[in-house]
Amino acid sequence: MSDPVNMARTARERLAQGLAALQSPGVPAALLNVAEPVAHAMSALHQIEASGGATRAQSAPQALESVRRALGALQADASNHPAVMQAIEAVAGSLGLVHGLTQVAPASFGTMPAAAPPAASPRAAAPPPPAQPQYQAPPPAQPQYQAPPQPQYQPPPQQRAPQAAPPQAARVAPAAQQAAAAPLAATGLVRVDAELGVHSATNFYKGLSGNDVIDSGGIFIATYQIPLIGRELLIHVTMPGGYEFQAKGVVRWTREAPLSSASGLEAPPGFGAQFTEITPEGRQLVYRYVRNREPLFHDDL
Repeated sequence: MSDPVNMARTARERLAQGLAALQSPGVPAALLNVAEPVAHAMSALHQIEASGGATRAQSAPQALESVRRALGALQADASNHPAVMQAIEAVAGSLGLVHGLTQVAPASFGTMPAAAPPAASPRAAAPPPPAQPQYQAPPPAQPQYQAPPQPQYQPPPQQRAPQAAPPQAARVAPAAQQAAAAPLAATGLVRVDAELGVHSATNFYKGLSGNDVIDSGGIFIATYQIPLIGRELLIHVTMPGGYEFQAKGVVRWTREAPLSSASGLEAPPGFGAQFTEITPEGRQLVYRYVRNREPLFHDDL
């Protein structure tokens, strides 16, 4: 495979498989640190695809360095978690392709041929033209990982008042959140429930285009009832501690079937929805949740 665009695409797809393994339910939190270099490598490979191979000289070394960092971290892990072997297989499978991108001859990208020397004068032989210095591209700058902004959590205006209810009664949202959710409930949109827990398959996600989980991401809802892409929804989110809120959203991507492997790990089916309308109280609850649990990565490029 000598086409740099196809090589970059194949390597990025294999890295995506390794990233999905690291985000499987029950994976130790320490392994999530490997997701950072994997995501950097996928972003650099996408730049090669989008430019038709024109940015290979700058992006391929960045991707190679990130893949090597991710593979070294996985091989040093001693947890013996099944996801490690699956991730190692996927990342190692991409290493040869990424290394090949750094070795592709620049001439294959249509470099300009060297100008022919001028013809010798019939009276006197002209000295040969001076050699043209070859342009050396500066070493690519290593991208610095930018942590997502950490907004300060503002508690809801009113505290939840105790209510007389049976022992098994469900806890309700604070009064201020119920008042804010009332206008959304009157829109007539189809309502879906998203129950978030400490280790739930449902989780917030962010894309490679930004670090903010609301502006550049959304919420992944694990379910077998998957709506069509582009469907507008009313999402009812419940969180640990009895907090809940409602927001409008639109379906951006789906996962129709689980991704199985020899290790038996599966990524649950479901869909990713981007928030289109969310109350300030709901936004603060989202930021509070992702400070305690790392959101998923989704390749949105």
